[in-house]
Amino acid sequence: MSLGMFSAFPLPTRQWDDACRDLALPCLPLVGGLVGSLWWGAAELLCESGMHTALAAAAIALAPFAATGFLHLDGYMDTSDAALSRQPFEEKLRILKDPHAGAFAVIMLAALFTLQFAACWAIAEKGELLALLAVIAVVSRCCCSLSVLCLKAMLGSGYASMFKQGTGLRHKVFVAALAALAVTAAVLYAGVWGLVVASSAVLGYAAAAAFTYREFKGISGDLAGFALVISEICGLFALAAI
Repeated sequence: MSLGMFSAFPLPTRQWDDACRDLALPCLPLVGGLVGSLWWGAAELLCESGMHTALAAAAIALAPFAATGFLHLDGYMDTSDAALSRQPFEEKLRILKDPHAGAFAVIMLAALFTLQFAACWAIAEKGELLALLAVIAVVSRCCCSLSVLCLKAMLGSGYASMFKQGTGLRHKVFVAALAALAVTAAVLYAGVWGLVVASSAVLGYAAAAAFTYREFKGISGDLAGFALVISEICGLFALAAI
């Protein structure tokens, strides 16, 4: 269910089982592990291929979005449109649910791709510590899962409310344990730099989630997707800087 909803990987069957609905969010970091592993593998191949750095950087930048079918970019654009509109709360909610892309969505998407490309260029030039890409993908999704599980659902958010049903402490502990495991792996692999990259992803998510929670008085799938995208770009910039 998690793979079918949160990734673009081809599956032999996509069967929805309501009895397992409470496991969809806790399994999101596992999907992140698969996305991150492919991101890492693609980066290793591209950096070793002899391809021009600019082309390699573009492919690395787009790889995680392609692996998820550009799912989280939809939430990023919708949230950007609504949050930057500076309209009253009710109008922001209407904009958030509007399927059309507005000016702020386009501007923020262009800014994101520019920053993502720049960070990936720096990463591709060095070609080091690329396994931390997998850590970024896992940690960002741990934060995403925990925020939806722990925070109040936004008014009218069907997905957030639906996926929280039947969840409890054990689900949150499981996700927190996966996050701790990912951070530990980062530290064992890259020492203090692994901690810096993982912490940057966590802090990026926390800042974005706090902003959207204050603006929209709750959490939703779109808002969580926005924070996940911010988390990953923060992790990328930390990796590019070290």
